[in-house]
Amino acid sequence: QVVVADVNAEAAQRTASALGTAAIAHAMDVTREPEWERAVRVPVERFGRLDVVCNVAGIGRGGSIEDTTLADWDAMIAVNLTGTMLGCNHGLKAIVASGGSGAIVNVSSLGGLVGVADIAGYCASKGGVTVLTKSVALHCAQKRYPVRCVSIHPTYVDTEMLDPVAAMLGDRKALLDGMARLVPMGRVATPDDVARAIAFAASDDAAMISGSELLVDGAQLAGPPSAHFDH
Repeated sequence: QVVVADVNAEAAQRTASALGTAAIAHAMDVTREPEWERAVRVPVERFGRLDVVCNVAGIGRGGSIEDTTLADWDAMIAVNLTGTMLGCNHGLKAIVASGGSGAIVNVSSLGGLVGVADIAGYCASKGGVTVLTKSVALHCAQKRYPVRCVSIHPTYVDTEMLDPVAAMLGDRKALLDGMARLVPMGRVATPDDVARAIAFAASDDAAMISGSELLVDGAQLAGPPSAHFDH
């Protein structure tokens, strides 16, 4: 039983409809605390309790530290980091108060583990998500709450977030092919790759995993390309 929350109400409804009768749509802006307060009441009132919160909402704006504008910085911090903090804060309270158990899953990024020169603000916001996840996990463990917290770190994913870059280049396939060359497994991630990692992290199969980073990166952070050749 799932509540699909999105700032785009029509998109939320499409997704909920595709999932069937066990899903309902809810429109919300993750940067606004009153909307989180309302959102976490929906599954409790509709389904009886809340077990899992997935903080997936995110935006990306390019720019090195010299190019990043304060407006872009503020927007990314608001959605990527503050939105995730509010989801952890109000989600955890609702899980505990409703007698639920499970996990809070925060979608970070490879940019939350390493720096990238031309997306400085994005990396800062996602790095915050990475360490926030650890703090939440430790808090839950110390309180003996039946709730874990895990961060997911995808490589490039073929989603709408790439649309502005693809439009600028005028060739989406060329963009994806270029990104794929940077991933040792030879392709970018799909939304399904990330969804399966989230489902695992939220499940009882991950009962002893908390405060950890789950990479969905096709070995991208495993190390540099080979510098030696067989003869």
